[in-house]
Amino acid sequence: MANVTDLQTKYSKLAQEYSKLRAQNQVLKKGVVDEQANSASFKEQLKQRDQSLRKQEQEMDSLSFRNQQLAKRVELLQEELAVSEAKGKKGKSKADSPSQHGLETQCVFDEDLQKKIEENERLHIQFYEAGEQHSRQESELKTRLQELEKDSEQHQAVVGRLTTKYMETIERLQSDKARLEIKSQTLEREAKECRMRTEECQQQLRLSQSELNRQVKQSSSVIQEKVPFNDTKLIGYNSLNVPPHNRRHQLKARDVAGQALSFIQDLVAALLNFHSYTEQRVHIYPLDSSIEPISPLNQKFSQYLHENAAYVRPLEDSFLHLHQSITEDTVTVLETVVKLKSFADHFSSYTHFLQKILPYQLKSLEEECDTPLCTAALTAKNQELQSDMKRLTSVFEKMQSYINLLALPSVRQDAMPQSSTSAVFTQLAACLHSLHDAIKEMSKHYNQKASLEQELPTITQKLCTTTECLLGSLGSLTSSTGKIATFFSNNLDFFTSSGYSPRGSTLALNPLQAESMLANKKKAAAYISALKKARPQSVPYSDALSNRRVLTSSTESREGLSQQVQQSQDKIARLEQEKEHWLLEAQLGKVRLEKENQRIADLEAQLAAAQGGSLNSPPAAASTPVQSQEEAEMEPSSGEREATLCTSLVGMLCTTPSVEHVGDEESRETLIKTHYMARVGELTTQLQISDSKAVHFHSECRALAKRLAIAEKSRETLTEEIKLATQKITRLQDELATTKRSYEDQLSMMSDHLCSMNETLSKQREEIDTLKLGSKGNAKKNKGR
Repeated sequence: MANVTDLQTKYSKLAQEYSKLRAQNQVLKKGVVDEQANSASFKEQLKQRDQSLRKQEQEMDSLSFRNQQLAKRVELLQEELAVSEAKGKKGKSKADSPSQHGLETQCVFDEDLQKKIEENERLHIQFYEAGEQHSRQESELKTRLQELEKDSEQHQAVVGRLTTKYMETIERLQSDKARLEIKSQTLEREAKECRMRTEECQQQLRLSQSELNRQVKQSSSVIQEKVPFNDTKLIGYNSLNVPPHNRRHQLKARDVAGQALSFIQDLVAALLNFHSYTEQRVHIYPLDSSIEPISPLNQKFSQYLHENAAYVRPLEDSFLHLHQSITEDTVTVLETVVKLKSFADHFSSYTHFLQKILPYQLKSLEEECDTPLCTAALTAKNQELQSDMKRLTSVFEKMQSYINLLALPSVRQDAMPQSSTSAVFTQLAACLHSLHDAIKEMSKHYNQKASLEQELPTITQKLCTTTECLLGSLGSLTSSTGKIATFFSNNLDFFTSSGYSPRGSTLALNPLQAESMLANKKKAAAYISALKKARPQSVPYSDALSNRRVLTSSTESREGLSQQVQQSQDKIARLEQEKEHWLLEAQLGKVRLEKENQRIADLEAQLAAAQGGSLNSPPAAASTPVQSQEEAEMEPSSGEREATLCTSLVGMLCTTPSVEHVGDEESRETLIKTHYMARVGELTTQLQISDSKAVHFHSECRALAKRLAIAEKSRETLTEEIKLATQKITRLQDELATTKRSYEDQLSMMSDHLCSMNETLSKQREEIDTLKLGSKGNAKKNKGR
């Protein structure tokens, strides 16, 4: 699930970056379109200027042609003047009145010529200045057009890169989404299977609980009937009324203390970060200590915050000592946990530290409100933060009082009854939940305050970084307090239950009873070790535990091993039967061999006797009465053998054996014995198989119970992760709102900039229009002249 949350955070970050870049891309596209429109307008203006320049060149050519004509005409007039002067000298005497009239006309022509020359010079100067100004404006516009084209190319390249990057990001996010959907589907299937298994385990657990309750009732009735030596007069000092050592309670207590230690370590780290970043913020805002000195109040506040480690670190150390004091060989109750008193003292010192810095925190927020740039919304948020800090300090004071009450029984006996202890634990759980709510509200108000401070014009990057770190420490503080509150509520039944109590008494366990309990435990351990030494060596406990873990690790492997064991036992039983059969066959063959050897020996003896009789007939005749006498002696012995009574393990059998049937009787008896032994072997194998199946079912039930506990723990962790995810979603929504506001501000600034650019362009267009009008007016004047 951690991987899933990491992917979700990455996905949200990429989505935020994509939205940012998309907004920037839209702004850039708009700017590129505007610049393209401007470049097109500039090109049109350049074309118009070229056209006007060509017109002015044509006008200049026409004026130069006209000037040449006028110059020729002036020359002709000068020639005519010279001719007329020569004629005037010749005919001076004729008449003076016509000469005067010629002189007057000559003067008029001279004045007119002088005016034309001056006007021609002035027009030449104006034409030259207009050409220079036109060429200068044309070069400026060309350079401006080149710059705009370069900017448009750069914008197009940036847009292309951003689009490729966005497409890659979208493809990667889509692949991540598909993978996460597949993973979520597999997790849902596993969750359904776990639910089915948990239901089965719950049914088996209910059955086992009912069976255990029945056994407990039966055992309690037996104890009440058969153990009448309880001393009811002095219950507190009864040496026989000592409760047994509860190892399960000790293991649970150590596990709970270990979990609480990890949560306390997270809380201590979050508090250290919160106080340190608060100190840094005091040095930066409202006055930066690197530029000007801060107020004496903030200096004192910073000095107190610098000492926070001396009050926060001992909380972790004292709880670590408390966790180390809880072992399997101790008795963990409020009356015997002495290390809890040191933790309560350090918690009280930290609460006093919070009470000491509370006025300075309130004054610091008031100074922030007194700054000239502080808005009404910021003032309201600072007031809300003041109330949050007061509430936080009051919650810590309540927790201090409850923790001191819990540490009191370890110092003074009979300080608090069991009912009061349960009430204190319940109130402490409620205080932890209120602490989580207070820190959550403070984090929410800090987030809103940070978003408002981002809008201030005098905000610095250093202050932004410190504020982000402070918000991160508040988020970790919120998550750690939420985990502690949930953990305490889940284990409230364990805290309020009495793990040790004397039989038939409602009083708590005192240290004397705890010492006697530990002494009895040591005696029992010594007795068991002595028994182990006296008994033959068995499997070591560590090996047995490892074998048990291996057996309970996987149900499939256990089933396969049980099948293999059953097959091997069947095979062994079959081989034993075959072995017994062949042993019986070997014994029968041995008996037959002995019989054949005996018969062969008898035949050899008879043969030898027959050969001896044929060689010594008289002695044989003499020996006949002796043989007849021996046969007569043997007959009664054979008669005695007719009434033989055979007794064995199978039973009694009356037989009249002969020499040939003795081996058959023995073989029959061995066959019957073998049959019954085989039957006994089959019954033993069936008994062993049933025992192994019972052990297998028992181990499987225990494994299912463990899986149920693991599923419950995973459910708790998943609920915590869901809470953290919701907190992250709220925080990301706040960040999205802040980024949206910042982008809106940027867009407004860009729009203002574009408006100013449009104004400058309109001014330039007006200047160009005025120049055009001026050039047209000059051209009209020249044409009129």
